[in-house]
Amino acid sequence: MFDDADALDLCNFIDRSPTPYHAVGEVTRRLSQAGFSELDEREPWLLGPGGKHFVVRGGGSVVAFVVGAEPPTTGGFRMIGAHTDSPNLRLKPVPDVHQKGYRQLAVEPYGGVIYSTWLDRDLSIAGRVSMASAQGVVSRLVDLEKPVARVAQLAIHLNRGVNTEGNVLNAQKHLPPLLGIGDKSDLLSLLAKELGTPRSDILGFDLMLYDTQKSSLGGLEGELVFAPRLDNLGSCHAATRALVDRASKPPTKSTQLVVLYDHEECGSRSAVGAQGTFLEATLRRVVDSFDDHEKNGFERAIARSFLVSADMAHAVHPNYAEVHESNHVPELGKGLVIKTNSNQSYATTGETQARLLMAARDSGVTFQHFVTRSDLPCGSTIGNITAARIGVATIDVGAPMLSMHSCREMAGSADVAQSIRSFQSVLAAS
Repeated sequence: MFDDADALDLCNFIDRSPTPYHAVGEVTRRLSQAGFSELDEREPWLLGPGGKHFVVRGGGSVVAFVVGAEPPTTGGFRMIGAHTDSPNLRLKPVPDVHQKGYRQLAVEPYGGVIYSTWLDRDLSIAGRVSMASAQGVVSRLVDLEKPVARVAQLAIHLNRGVNTEGNVLNAQKHLPPLLGIGDKSDLLSLLAKELGTPRSDILGFDLMLYDTQKSSLGGLEGELVFAPRLDNLGSCHAATRALVDRASKPPTKSTQLVVLYDHEECGSRSAVGAQGTFLEATLRRVVDSFDDHEKNGFERAIARSFLVSADMAHAVHPNYAEVHESNHVPELGKGLVIKTNSNQSYATTGETQARLLMAARDSGVTFQHFVTRSDLPCGSTIGNITAARIGVATIDVGAPMLSMHSCREMAGSADVAQSIRSFQSVLAAS
């Protein structure tokens, strides 16, 4: 078995992060252990060179940073951006369904779900529950952990064309999972028992299904990672590891920052997404903390800054190689992928690519390239959104993977360490 500590750490990170809220919880746990302190957006911030801090918005988004030795007006920001959410099935506000003697859950696809990959899997429920308390509304994380639900596939005897004509699924009709037998199910009562609180105190929830199978290394020599939510927890993990590593060293002149957004998979248009104000507001407060009374401080800081937008990339699939541009076929285990689109679905330019390569040229990492075929549409990331919102020079990259947006995905073990080292180099760059 190929022993890769970084890849095993990624597996542990993913297993502790069944939802964006749990992912932020795991990120902030690691940051706190590394000496980062939490800031509150409702309060004044007192920041100084070398300060290590993080701030959470909405439970599923977080910005963490190490304040530079120089004001951002002269030192700028070195930033890594990624997203905490993944396509999945999410519970509707009135979740209990009873049909033909079964207990079921009303669910809605979130993001670009590949429906068929959620069939016949042992599913659990996790997320956050918002409750009444003496202090007002409070939210608590919940994870049932054990398998409680399953989207059962129709037997081939009743669907003879499934292997030749495909399995076309209707999200409303075919995706509600089975939760049990009978008609007495009450999800809120189950949640109340799990949380040790009266059912009447539960006022709202944000819950989703996840596959209970643990992440693991695979392949004959452990060269593969088999896991859910690699898109995009793989990037969140690498960015967090890079920032924690840099925080143990003397501060550079630039402020080093990681932003992990929720809601990328549904377009980023929310108070906590990349189209919102979270990053810009945080950057402005860091600039203002130096209080140099110089004009246009934020704009000058952004002009000296650089952002790496990190979102997993499409590796070439040996059974479907024809869907790739022939000269741009990233392989698993061969390093981070630079993603380019001339129509700006990706924010990469020749100049930002050069800045990344220069920053990482002594790190021993390798890079690959991805361009979507000219006869296929191109996806997008937080990169072009953030670049347009705040005007920062940006490049889009990602570790290569297969089965993207499946309930369970795969990547290369060696690319985990490559991603971490690449991001360390960017954060340390002058």
